[in-house]
Amino acid sequence: MTDSWLALEPGTDPVERARTLRRAHETFTEAGTVPRPVRPVVAESWRRSVKAGVGPDSTANVELMDGDLGAYRAEHPLARVMPLIRELLGAFAADGEHLLAVCDAHGRLLWVEGHPATRRSAGRMNFVPGARWAESAVGTNAPGTAMAVGRPVQVFAAEHFVRRAQPWTCAAAPVHDPCTGRVLGAVDITGGDGLAHPHSLGFVQAVARAAESQLALLTPEPAAARTAQLTALGRDEALLSAEGRSVRLSRRHSELVVLLAHHPEGLTGDKLLCALYEDEAVPPVTLRAELARLRGLLGPGRLASRPYRLTMPVDSDAAVVERRLRAGAVTAAATAYAGPLLPGSRAPAVARLRRRLADGLRAALVARRDPDLLADWAHAPWGEDDLDVWRALVAVRPTAAARARLAALESELAAPGAW
Repeated sequence: MTDSWLALEPGTDPVERARTLRRAHETFTEAGTVPRPVRPVVAESWRRSVKAGVGPDSTANVELMDGDLGAYRAEHPLARVMPLIRELLGAFAADGEHLLAVCDAHGRLLWVEGHPATRRSAGRMNFVPGARWAESAVGTNAPGTAMAVGRPVQVFAAEHFVRRAQPWTCAAAPVHDPCTGRVLGAVDITGGDGLAHPHSLGFVQAVARAAESQLALLTPEPAAARTAQLTALGRDEALLSAEGRSVRLSRRHSELVVLLAHHPEGLTGDKLLCALYEDEAVPPVTLRAELARLRGLLGPGRLASRPYRLTMPVDSDAAVVERRLRAGAVTAAATAYAGPLLPGSRAPAVARLRRRLADGLRAALVARRDPDLLADWAHAPWGEDDLDVWRALVAVRPTAAARARLAALESELAAPGAW
């Protein structure tokens, strides 16, 4: 073949080629050898698939569903260029009874759109939003292999490693962050044998490049650099990162930045005093001294007064958990929760924020009744004595260890003096 990245040379009979590939696939799965007609990019992908433990009868797992999928898609950078991708590929997919698909950097399908009958047919092999089609999960396929090799790929018929996908042909190209160069995901077109034409590979590559150009216009690098990131879950000394610089804050400064980030409109000195100190006798000069030290740490112009407020936008890990909970993305919220907010803080307002966040998440976990999420919480340091979570866990996964732990907690609760 003159170009090993193209699935079919001009003039090749697709039916005969598919038959040859099926025989080659059988030879590889039975004997581990790759017959000569198989393209190098496919042969290498088949070997990676076996090494990853993928079998020819494997099925893609759906990892994101309902609210989790919706919240994750809304926050993903490629959401901003989906209107452009639909404009360029949507009509082509609908007219040709193909599918337009976009995945993230982990190979999880975020959008699958196109002809309704084709979507129903693809759904039978779990080619659906939320399913993971990484090469390491389901073997050779265009979006997964494009991510693995970092360039546009066509996969035709039995070049797919998993048998359920072999009636299909697809072409995909990775999309990169124009500022950092990291892979954000891939754009894919999936359908019948006609997609093995060289034009489909060039077309999907052009769409990926257009998406990158649009991202560069929508996300100028200086604007992104102005947003600071605050990490305060599961740690007493928060980490503030901005413009390539990270600062570990003292405990008191951590409390101040957490509260000011939570109140971007600002807080008066009196409100900050009440929020920070249990002792009402603490004089205002003590707070002003802390704020002066924090201002020197943050740099000029970043902490304003009257009211006290941060002049730069700050996004915190606690805010991420809150947003995902509001969107109903319980799994995504639990994944982002690294522990209680500033667990050692006794500042009244921080304690209220900490309880509200933890109570909201644990209530969502109990309501969701997912045994894995409940187990993760119950076995974490902050959940080992959580009676409600242990009861919920035993209800859905009644292992001997879980029942024993629940019995011990209930015994402690019933002991004299317990409350």
